[in-house]
Amino acid sequence: MILEMKVPSPGESITEVEIATWLVKDGDYVEKDQAIAEVDSDKATLELPAEASGIITLKAEEGDAVAVGAVVCHIDTAAARPDGAAAPVVETKKEEAVKVEAPKPSPTPVQSATYATGTASPAAKKILEEKGIPATQVKGTGKDGRVTKDDAVKAVPSMGTPGGGSRGETRQKLSMLRRKVAERLVSAKNETAMLTTFNEVDMSAIYAVRNEYKDVFKDKHGVGLGFMSFFSKAVVRALQLFPDVNSMIDGDYKISYDFCDISVAVSGPKGLMVPVMRNAEALSFRGVEAEIKRLALRARDGQITVDEMTGGTFTISNGGVFGSMLSTPIINPPQSGILGMHNIVDRAIVKNGQIVIAPVMYVALSYDHRIIDGRESVGFLVAVKEALENPVELLMNNDPKRALEL
Repeated sequence: MILEMKVPSPGESITEVEIATWLVKDGDYVEKDQAIAEVDSDKATLELPAEASGIITLKAEEGDAVAVGAVVCHIDTAAARPDGAAAPVVETKKEEAVKVEAPKPSPTPVQSATYATGTASPAAKKILEEKGIPATQVKGTGKDGRVTKDDAVKAVPSMGTPGGGSRGETRQKLSMLRRKVAERLVSAKNETAMLTTFNEVDMSAIYAVRNEYKDVFKDKHGVGLGFMSFFSKAVVRALQLFPDVNSMIDGDYKISYDFCDISVAVSGPKGLMVPVMRNAEALSFRGVEAEIKRLALRARDGQITVDEMTGGTFTISNGGVFGSMLSTPIINPPQSGILGMHNIVDRAIVKNGQIVIAPVMYVALSYDHRIIDGRESVGFLVAVKEALENPVELLMNNDPKRALEL
């Protein structure tokens, strides 16, 4: 019996996918539920499992765009497993790229003749060979046009002549996910009135809380007490104080939400992914840390689903983990705001009239000025700053142990 395998729908509104990588070869024997391909949609990369055991015949090439519901392969379920094959051998193919290398310049023998009738001196000949410059391209200043050592030292390769280094290049097609990300970023820049406001946060108080409770927190809950739980709680508080930042534009209407679904930008093997923490306003510090860890691991392992990356109302992006000091994050449409976190650096600041050294983070809020005015945007960021600089009072109700469930 020949089974036709069709592309399943990876999520609502997705009409086609791209075959990113075949994990098996034409004619291989596959087992039921074995991953046979990786497919890219405009939101995620997903594995395609075999629907039955048998010999597979591929009906699409890597890089092909295939409509949802289209046939991508046949499986001959009547075929017997090859003798001695205890389990299928899955050959993981890396994304192929066409590599075009410029031809390396063949060694040009240093010729005795120059622009005149002289020759290159032995010392000049050695220097020119090291530089990869033919002696014929150097005009000698010695007797009868002889190329001297000084001529060779002063000689530089022509800007139009390749030197001795590699000049290869690679060309490979962007994945559907990467193309969609690029399209959305350009759309966000072109279709929103995006503006960014900045502030700085003294992280001393958060450092103090973490240093006091992080060990017992991890021992009890099995997750670390990181910065993201403090930032998530501070963002939720600020969104509740300034609900316009938690709103979106839909044509001539403004849609506001009484819940906070926080999108968290994480780096995955296929690039940037933005899974969503649902109802972050209802999560404790432990709940935030556990959910972020769960989503980050799923993104890293390529298991994140489209549903887990859909529907956020606000985004937090932490470029500080890569060393970023300051940036202007781009809004994640259709959301109206995104908070950028950055690295924490000891800086000189003024406290109580004294110059002191403190761990400081610069924060940035990019927002859509069509729906969020300056008062709301600046007020929101100031509210985030206030909560982070006074977390015990504003985020923990003056009871850190209870807030951390210790």
